[in-house]
Amino acid sequence: MALTYLSIGGNLGYRFSNLARARLLIEENIGRIDLKSSVYETEPWGFVHKNLFLNQIVGVRTLLSPFEILSEIKKIETVMGRKRTGKERYEGRRIDIDILFYNNEIIDTAELTVPHPEMTKRKFVLIPLAEIATTKIHPVLNKTVDDLLRECQDNGEVKKVSLKIRRGY
Repeated sequence: MALTYLSIGGNLGYRFSNLARARLLIEENIGRIDLKSSVYETEPWGFVHKNLFLNQIVGVRTLLSPFEILSEIKKIETVMGRKRTGKERYEGRRIDIDILFYNNEIIDTAELTVPHPEMTKRKFVLIPLAEIATTKIHPVLNKTVDDLLRECQDNGEVKKVSLKIRRGY
């Protein structure tokens, strides 16, 4: 079984319910969630929007390949009402799910890049990831998540809004 780390976030609709539904759909379609970070409220990153985001990182045990996970993520986002307008790279959304890591694999294709290429620039990803995977080594940069967080230049506010929950180990 592979361990993949997924970032879940959204700023439209019932944000807490959207995160909960995304976790449920991940467990039904991708694999067992073994690790969950706290939920964090954050400012939009890369664009201006009136609604703040809720973000969380989950560690998922899966039998799926990274490309199968990507396919399931797109289905989950569509089922949950995500509309991609194509107008802007960043925009408000009910749910957004990204693959951060898949074991220690490095994937660089037109369709998928793992580790996620922007994760090192985003505190809203690194802070919750550090909660559940502090010593995880980034296979390209050969640095721990904790190191990446210390080096991150992002000044956006990241505020914890719930306690972390772990299942498994």
